[in-house]
Amino acid sequence: MARVGKRAGRNFGFGRQLSYAGPQALKDLFGDGHFSTVKAHSDRWRAFAQWCRSDEGPRLNDARQIDRDILLRYATHMREQVDQGNVGIATAQNRLSSVNRTMAALRGDQYVKIPSPSKALGLQRSSVRSEAPQGQDRAQVELIARALSDRQQSRVSAIVLLARETGMRLREAILADLPRLQREVRQLGKINIQDGTKGGRSGASAPRWITVTDQVRDALDWASATSPNGSRNLLAPDESYKDFMRAVVRPARDILHEYGLKGFHELRAAYACERYEQLIGLTALSWRSERRVV
Repeated sequence: MARVGKRAGRNFGFGRQLSYAGPQALKDLFGDGHFSTVKAHSDRWRAFAQWCRSDEGPRLNDARQIDRDILLRYATHMREQVDQGNVGIATAQNRLSSVNRTMAALRGDQYVKIPSPSKALGLQRSSVRSEAPQGQDRAQVELIARALSDRQQSRVSAIVLLARETGMRLREAILADLPRLQREVRQLGKINIQDGTKGGRSGASAPRWITVTDQVRDALDWASATSPNGSRNLLAPDESYKDFMRAVVRPARDILHEYGLKGFHELRAAYACERYEQLIGLTALSWRSERRVV
C-alpha cells in the first residue's frame, strides 16, 4: 500500500491500523530490498503496536499520537519484561531500536525517538555472563522454596523449583499446562515447554524438550499440588497474569533477596550451566568460577 497523501491522515497516511502502518512505512523506505531487515523491524513494531493498544499501554492506534513520553513508557515496560525473565536484554534493546527506526520511517524525521535504548533500559547488553549464576546449590534452592511455602507463597515456591529444574522462564512456569506436562512425564519421559514462551523471534513456538529427572518430576508434582482448583496452571481461574505478578510474585521477590537470590533468571542460568556440563562434558566457565577448589 502506497502512502496516502504527504504523510497526512491516520498513521501518517500508511493505513488505519498501527500494526499495519509500521511495516508499510518500512517497505516504502527500503523499497524492494533488505527483506530480512524489514521483517525483523516489522515483527518488533507489531509487538510495540500491541502494547500501544493494550490496557498497560496508552490505548492508541495512531502513530501521530505517539510522543517521546510514550516511547519511554514502552522502554519501562520492556525493562519490566527483562526483570521478569520474559525477554533478554538483547531482545529488549532490539525492540526499542526497531521502534525508533519505524517511527522515523512513518514520520519522515527523527524528532520522536528514544535517544539511547540501552540507557533507557538501564541495562548493559552482554552476551557473556561474567560471574557464576546463583541458585546452583540445590540445598539453597530447597531452602528458598521452603521459606516461600512457610510464608503462604506456595505457588512462587513452585516457580522457583520449575525454573531451577527445567530452565523455565518466570512466565513459562506460571502458565505451564501442568496436566499436559504430567501426561508427558508418564508417557514420554520428557516434557515440551511451550506455554508462555517468549516472542519476538522466529521459532518461538518450536518444541523445547526437557528430559525428566527425579528433580523435574518432584518440581512438577509440587506445582500441580499448588495449582488452584479448576486451573491447569499456577493462575486461579479468575486471576489474570498481571494481577498474579503484582499481588503474588512481586512481594515474594523480597524473600528471594533475603536468601541471596537476585531473581528467577538466576535459577534458569544455573540450569543452563548444569545442562552444558552434562551435554558437552565440560564445565561452563561461569559455573566453574564458583566450584573451583582453591
